Amino acid sequence: MHNIWLIARREYLERIRTRAFLIATILIPIVMGIFVFGSSYLTSRAKFSSHVAIVSADPTFAADLKHELQTGRNRMTVDLLTPSDAVRTRLNNDLKTKDGDLTGYLWVTSPTQANARPTFSYIPRSAGDLATQNTLSNSIRNTLTREGLVHEGMGASAIDSLMAPVVIDTSKTGDSRTAFGAAYLLFFLMYMVIMLYGMNTARSIIEEKTSRIFEVMLATIKPEEMLAGKILGVGSVGLTQIAVWMLAAALLGSTPLAASLTHGGHAPISATQIFFFVAYFIFGFLLYSSIAAALGAMTNSEQELQQLNMFLVMPLGFCMLMLFVIVPAPNSTLAQIVSLIPFCSPLLMNFRISLTTVPAWQIGLSFALMTFTILAILWVASRIYRVGVLMYGKKPNLSEIMRWLKYS
Repeated sequence: MHNIWLIARREYLERIRTRAFLIATILIPIVMGIFVFGSSYLTSRAKFSSHVAIVSADPTFAADLKHELQTGRNRMTVDLLTPSDAVRTRLNNDLKTKDGDLTGYLWVTSPTQANARPTFSYIPRSAGDLATQNTLSNSIRNTLTREGLVHEGMGASAIDSLMAPVVIDTSKTGDSRTAFGAAYLLFFLMYMVIMLYGMNTARSIIEEKTSRIFEVMLATIKPEEMLAGKILGVGSVGLTQIAVWMLAAALLGSTPLAASLTHGGHAPISATQIFFFVAYFIFGFLLYSSIAAALGAMTNSEQELQQLNMFLVMPLGFCMLMLFVIVPAPNSTLAQIVSLIPFCSPLLMNFRISLTTVPAWQIGLSFALMTFTILAILWVASRIYRVGVLMYGKKPNLSEIMRWLKYS
């Protein structure tokens, strides 16, 4: 244990003293804070300032649609025009000019039959301006609904009461969008940290193999002790960085701005989420860093390591694909099965815990399966490591690796 502690201490101090560690540890919370709170603040204060033209032969419908587009948070600038070839040509020219402020125009074609709806054609300045198109679509639907209700004899006050926005109280459970965003944030944070520090373990081994420092160190330290020290040292660096990030998130979450942006004043990330995030990170790092250590022992350069990093990328990529299964149904049979796979549990089980209530037996089973898997991988990795660290200039094939596992 003394030798393991010395190796872990060296790996830890060597990395936290680097400029890259300090920059990433400090810069990432700042960037994330600016992104999360800045975007939320701007969204809450944003007002649509699109300038659209409505071309319709029905002045009543055009006036009602204009009123709908200029109420609430839309605040659009709307021009009402009568359809003609000259108007179409002028509007098309306005959209082509760089200095024009016209966002697009809506061409309304009157129906040819009684009780039929008019047809709508929207020509935008930018095909990617989906926000204006969605706003127009919703406003047109509301306007047609209002006109239909008026035609059926309903009064204006009754129509306004019927079509008033529905407000759902989430003060007891917290804002679902905030909880969903927090779950996604924790997922990608764990994905990034496991990938980053897992590969750092492999790169550390390659660097020491290249410098031949292993030949000196192995005179007094066993390969298994060196492997354990590297995993613990690099993992401690990851935990330190996560602790700083979580502390920064807690400080940001306690600010008045965060309370105003989260409905009901609920913290976006709870203490339970932080506990499970740290626990699953430890298991995930031990799992993937053991694989990375074996890959580093089998390779001699960064180029060879890049060819084998698919053993790390593929399980993590599979977890990302499974998000589309877990998000709509976090307690489905498939979601439960994939979250219990040891290579997926650190990411997917933690993601499920952030979204819904997961039975305690499933959480305990995931920890048990990960523990057995980690022990098995460490057993294999230690045998590959103790032989592979002294193999220079030759890339081993599968039969050679199998022989390494049989060595006593």
